[in-house]
Amino acid sequence: MQKNFTLEYWLDDSWYVGKLKEIPGVFSQGESLEELEENIKDAYQLMLEESLENHPQVQTKEIWVDVT
Repeated sequence: MQKNFTLEYWLDDSWYVGKLKEIPGVFSQGESLEELEENIKDAYQLMLEESLENHPQVQTKEIWVDVT
C-alpha cells in the first residue's frame, strides 16, 4: 500500500527545506530536491517508528511513500 503526501518546500540559503503538508511535524532538508525527498521519507519513517515505540500494541507493516 502506498500513501501520497504533499511536499511543501522552499530554498533557504541554497538548502531545500520542506515539510509534509498532511503530517504536522515532519520536516527535513537537503542539498538538492532529490536529497530532500529521500530525507523527508526517512523523517516520516522515524516518526512512525517513534509512534510505535510509545504504543507497543500497535502492529507494523513496511510501506512505500510517494512524495510529490
